[in-house]
Amino acid sequence: METFSIDFDEGHIKRERQKARELRESQWWKRRLAKGLCHYCQRAYSPAELTMDHIVPISRGGRSTKGNVVPSCKACNNKKKYLLPMEWDAYLKSGDKD
Repeated sequence: METFSIDFDEGHIKRERQKARELRESQWWKRRLAKGLCHYCQRAYSPAELTMDHIVPISRGGRSTKGNVVPSCKACNNKKKYLLPMEWDAYLKSGDKD
């Protein structure tokens, strides 16, 4: 799949990663994890098995906000990488899920 990336300055990336660390400590995020569901595959996991995924990745202009982060299992998060939602959907429909 062909993708492109936008070069954001390191300052943007550092700021957003710091915001993500702060958001991980919030009660809102802890409640999301407690539900134990991966946003992408909808499988059940323990909270410790879930990671924070940016729907629109920081490297593609995404922000660390409640509307842009979801719990994700490590397998889905590793497969999604820096894909935008429409690219992720295309990837899933392609059947190329190794």
